[in-house]
Parts: sequence; C-alpha cells; structure tokens
Amino acid sequence: MVKKIKLKVSPRLLKKKARRGSFSGKKSCRFTSNPDLVKFIDYKNTDFLRNFLTERGKILPSRISGNHAKFQRMVANEIKRARMMALLPFTALDN
Repeated sequence: MVKKIKLKVSPRLLKKKARRGSFSGKKSCRFTSNPDLVKFIDYKNTDFLRNFLTERGKILPSRISGNHAKFQRMVANEIKRARMMALLPFTALDN
C-alpha cells in the first residue's frame, strides 16, 4: 500500500479562496426586475444616470452594474447624450 503525501496549504492560498467565495451571489438586472425603471432611462434624468458612473466619470461595465446587454447599451447611449448636452461630466475634475 502506497502512503499518500499530505500537502500543506499556504495561508496566502487560504485567504485567496476566502476572498473568492465571499461575493453575495449573481447580480440581477434592475431593469428586468422592475420594468417601470426603463421609463427613467433618459438623458435629462442625471440623478438616475449618475448611479452608472464611477467617481472618475467612467461608465460602469455591465459585469459590475449587473445590467443585461440591452439595457447597458441604453444606459450608455443616454449617458453619452447627457455628456454632449453638458449635463454630465466627461471626466472628474482633478485639483
């Protein structure tokens, strides 16, 4: 009978595994769960569109915001329209 060698797991690897499993599940699209929100995707509604921007002024990707591709495109187009109308900034101001 062959004796199995027991491998020692490093503490760094244990921390990495703990971090990987700590997220709270799959993100859900806020537009499919609440269809009334689709009416609020408008370039004039800057308070709503600011939820999809980072503090630097970049558009949040769908993997972070959880939006489906169709709604992510709609949000991105409306943010770009609001930027052209000077309702939203292109970038954050650095002081």
